[in-house]
Amino acid sequence: VQLVESGGGTVSPGISLRLSCAASGFPFRNSALTWERQVPEKEREWVATIASDGGTSDYSDSVKGRFAVSRDNVANTAYLQMNSVRPEDTARYICYVQIDDAVYRGQGTQVIVAS
Repeated sequence: VQLVESGGGTVSPGISLRLSCAASGFPFRNSALTWERQVPEKEREWVATIASDGGTSDYSDSVKGRFAVSRDNVANTAYLQMNSVRPEDTARYICYVQIDDAVYRGQGTQVIVAS
């Protein structure tokens, strides 16, 4: 199982950014996928989850209305569209899936929001 995030960078407040999570090594279409974020010395924060078929998604209150999660089960890739980013969105963004009792995470992609 491999998950590889990309798309992070240093951006100004208010702009849009799209993160990608490329999956391999397992039947991607069978797994819900979650985005979380982490700031050093703080707990990981759940951001969003999308169902295996992409039909439903859920968001934390901190990003609801600004971020949108989607997936392409042909390309085995999930996305996190980040709009109107704020300095408090600065974090490492990580995607993960749970398969049976195991959780698989990528290495993450760093997003820094600064003016």
